[in-house]
Amino acid sequence: MNQRHYRPCGVYQQLVFGTLYPAYSSYKAVKSKDVREYVKWMMYWIIFALFTTVEVFTDMFLCWLPFYYELKIAFVVWLLSPYTKGSSVLYRKFVHPTLSSKEKDIDEYICQAKDKSYDTLVHFGRKGLNVAATAAVMAATKGQGVLSDRLRSFSMQDLSSYQSDSVNSGPDTTQPAAAQHRTRTMMRSKSESYNKGKETLSKPIQKSKSGSGVMFFR
Repeated sequence: MNQRHYRPCGVYQQLVFGTLYPAYSSYKAVKSKDVREYVKWMMYWIIFALFTTVEVFTDMFLCWLPFYYELKIAFVVWLLSPYTKGSSVLYRKFVHPTLSSKEKDIDEYICQAKDKSYDTLVHFGRKGLNVAATAAVMAATKGQGVLSDRLRSFSMQDLSSYQSDSVNSGPDTTQPAAAQHRTRTMMRSKSESYNKGKETLSKPIQKSKSGSGVMFFR
């Protein structure tokens, strides 16, 4: 119950004393251009950054300890106090010697990380461009296929409509042809009968032996 009650209060107090007040004091130091204040608050912010990093893990594993949040607030106050000068003590005794001895290794590691991050960024950038180009080509191919299918469907529809029109107009065109054929047949039969009659009339007609034997010509 006490842990639940003090946890939000501890977060607010740490926010006020550990972040807002030092930020305002840093603003005053920048405005006044005091080198001592510069150094003082720069040391504080380095220690506070390390404290915040460690706090992420201690909050997960040590939050069950009694008076845990109260101890954190007390530590922040110890860092800020002008009497204890906790941030200056920690920086000069621990942080500065450690960073000075490992500075070259840290700089090389940072340069390698920058190079690897640049190479990784270029690699993923090229990969992304390739994926985008492939997607664009696939979309264009699919669109061309859809267009050809539509054109093919339209041509098939036109052909089917043309065939239906020719079938519908077929009897109308065959009826005059049949009538013409019938007319030609009738005219041919009439001309043949007329020619036969003409041939029979032009031949001499003989009477029988019992007749007068006179021959008639047309």
